[in-house]
Amino acid sequence: MTACQHATLAGQDSKSTPACEGRHITAENYIPGSYKKFFASQLQRLEELGIDISGRPISHLAYRTETYDDYLAVRNRIEKCCRANVENVWNSRPISKLLLTEPLELGAGFSTELIELIPPAHQDQYRMGYEHVGVVIGDTVDDFCQHHRAALSGQQHQSAVCEPYFTRFDDLTMVKFYRYSLLEVCIREGQVFDGFYHVKDW
Repeated sequence: MTACQHATLAGQDSKSTPACEGRHITAENYIPGSYKKFFASQLQRLEELGIDISGRPISHLAYRTETYDDYLAVRNRIEKCCRANVENVWNSRPISKLLLTEPLELGAGFSTELIELIPPAHQDQYRMGYEHVGVVIGDTVDDFCQHHRAALSGQQHQSAVCEPYFTRFDDLTMVKFYRYSLLEVCIREGQVFDGFYHVKDW
């Protein structure tokens, strides 16, 4: 099963797209927690490691919930300012990629258009709340990470098109370095962001 396994419409419930109603409503009203503080902290840590991501696109922010009920509540809240989602089963539990209506400003000239929402962990060693930042390096990702190998913790092999390198910090948060953004990974794996679909029977 790939990181963004194609989920057919037959295996999901669909619903109409929830839109931001009124110009005064922005994504900041719906994104949980201090995402700007989290991003600033990860950026500072990278700078201390000598890793410069200036000008690099931010693939996504990843947010973990402690319970499945929390997952549903956060998912429903974020979807109010999204234009589409992908939800599939990964490691025996649903996981969502939420495509925002407008980019979310993170500070320092960075933004992202995707939130990865992850329900309770299948393993113990994960950080709840904001867990990682995804950075798009592109086709030079192998050379980039070879250059910074002393600062990296490892590489994940999630699918043929999703093999991010990562550095993990003492608080269990991470920064991951991708060849393709998570949005592009999903598209390359056959997913289509054309509405809202939820895995059934969870």
